[in-house]
Parts: sequence; structure tokens; C-alpha cells
Amino acid sequence: MIKSFVLVALVLVAFGVNVIASNETMRSITRSFLKVLDDCKEELNLGDNVLLDLYHFWKQDHDLAHRDTGCAIVCMSKKLDLLDTSGKLHHGNAQEFAVRHGAGDDMASKLVTTVHECEKNHVVEEDDCLRALEVSKCFKTAMHDINWAPKMDIVITEVLTEV
Repeated sequence: MIKSFVLVALVLVAFGVNVIASNETMRSITRSFLKVLDDCKEELNLGDNVLLDLYHFWKQDHDLAHRDTGCAIVCMSKKLDLLDTSGKLHHGNAQEFAVRHGAGDDMASKLVTTVHECEKNHVVEEDDCLRALEVSKCFKTAMHDINWAPKMDIVITEVLTEV
């Protein structure tokens, strides 16, 4: 009985540590995206609706609905060298990006696989911005499903502190 309890406790602690590490990694990745946002905002002449969408990005009850948000995501992804020449996720660069931000190999692979699956689900959308928006919504949902989504208020506070 005690051995079973100890085993369950160890599994729960390991799971908790894994979730915390995953949240930290996702927070670091999100910070990197937000650091290039100003350049994209200026280049694309994006409005405040994009800032609001990105501020609320990780909130489950916030629906991403603006095409310009998808355009911003494409721009930021290009600046971070995460897209290939066809506009799809560059698997190698994305894997390296995730690892540089604290992901282990398994987590990095899961992130790349998740984005790739989301891309496959929205391949029929011809507009790059709308496709990016749909892929982002799919990715956001998947990250919430596995409890990897960061707390966005913490990310924004950190970014504002760095500015």
C-alpha cells in the first residue's frame, strides 16, 4: 500500500515538474515572438486589434478572429526563421528554436509535430494570413489540451520589463 502511494506521488511530482518545465519553455518561446512583433507591426501597419489578439492569445476563451493577426504571426515566424520557402513550418529550424528556448528533444518534437498536424488540417486555406490564424488556433487548443500553455499575463509583464 505504501509503495503504491509513493509510486503515485512520484508520478504526480514528475508530471508536475514536466508541466512546469513545459509552461516555462512555452513562455520563453512566446517571449521571442513578442520581441519581433514591433518590427512586424510597423512593416505591415497593423492595428491595435492585433496587439489585443496576441495579448490574449493563450486565453482559452479568446477567439482569434482577425486576419491581420495571422499576418503578424506569419511575419514573426519569418523573422524567427521558422518557415520554409513555401510558407510552411521549417521542421529543423523549429526544432532548434524550441530546444534553444528550453525544450528537450521530446518536447521540441511534440511542438513541431503539433504545428505540422495543424498545418495539414488547414492546407486548403489559400490565404497565408488566414491559414496562419487557423493553424495558430489549432496549436493553441492543442497546447491547452496538454496543459503546456503559458500564463500570458506573466509573459507580457516580462516583455514590458525588458523594454
